[in-house]
Amino acid sequence: MKQLNWGIVSTGVIAEQFCHDMKYVTNGRLLAVAARQLTDAQLFAKKHNIEKAFQSYQQLFDDPEIDVVYIATPHNLHFQHSYDALMAGKSVLCEKPFTVSSSECQQLQILAKEKNLFLMEAMWTYFLPAIKKAKQWVEDGRIGKIKHIKADFGYPLPYDPERREWSAELAGGCLLEMGIYPIAIAQFFLRKPLESFMVNAQMAPNGVEKDVIIMAEVDDVRLTLATSFQCKLQNWAYIIGEEGYIAIPNFWRADKCSLYQLDEQIDHFSDARQSLGFNFEAEAVGEAILNNQVEHPQMPLELSCSLQLQMEQLKAKF
Repeated sequence: MKQLNWGIVSTGVIAEQFCHDMKYVTNGRLLAVAARQLTDAQLFAKKHNIEKAFQSYQQLFDDPEIDVVYIATPHNLHFQHSYDALMAGKSVLCEKPFTVSSSECQQLQILAKEKNLFLMEAMWTYFLPAIKKAKQWVEDGRIGKIKHIKADFGYPLPYDPERREWSAELAGGCLLEMGIYPIAIAQFFLRKPLESFMVNAQMAPNGVEKDVIIMAEVDDVRLTLATSFQCKLQNWAYIIGEEGYIAIPNFWRADKCSLYQLDEQIDHFSDARQSLGFNFEAEAVGEAILNNQVEHPQMPLELSCSLQLQMEQLKAKF
């Protein structure tokens, strides 16, 4: 089987987790990593058995051996790094949120099309077996017509305006950091963006949001979504139909789901994986690129632009 050569941009926590799971990917291998400090790249490369370490992101983009780049830099840098990688002729998998505005998303979409290169937002949740199983249960009619979706994602994060997640300059705030997951899981099951929504947001001293509650409708489906830096929320998703419901613990990284009719559990799925779950996404990206696809049908660019627009609309309500 042909293997693609991956280049990793950044050595942060998400990049660390992604590299951990690359050993479970059959159609790709880690070849290079780039960081702002060469010593950071070298230490990361040694830890993950990566052949090349670069101090310059552009050096990585220009390496002729690299087929696809994984971008895990702060939110406000996603656009420029994706743009530079595409301009250098590389396929791109960029961490969520894909960009910090819908206009940036559209610009990357146009550029990828012009360059005929693969580009995708790293919505790893969509590729997890448990999420796909839950979707199959819905499509098989096992809960009847969906009537409600409830999902939240929150963890306490001590306030520090210099920290990336809180920084106004780095597009911080809980909506882009974690709130994208409840919004994305709703769109995954409904295939439509939020409509007629109400938003309750609490703000930190530096003006970024620290807690957001969203109530919305999609056709006749009611949605209750939330995200927070103030406290740990339950972090489950519930897909509720007329005849039953699906419960998905820790849905953004789901490894299991359960199907209920009233109070009785009638089915259960667990993927029993050894990985964190990033490998499913990386494998799917590799398969798409090897099949000469420029988008993945599970996470097309139009969907990324839709999510960006929804978050802009929600922020306008703060």
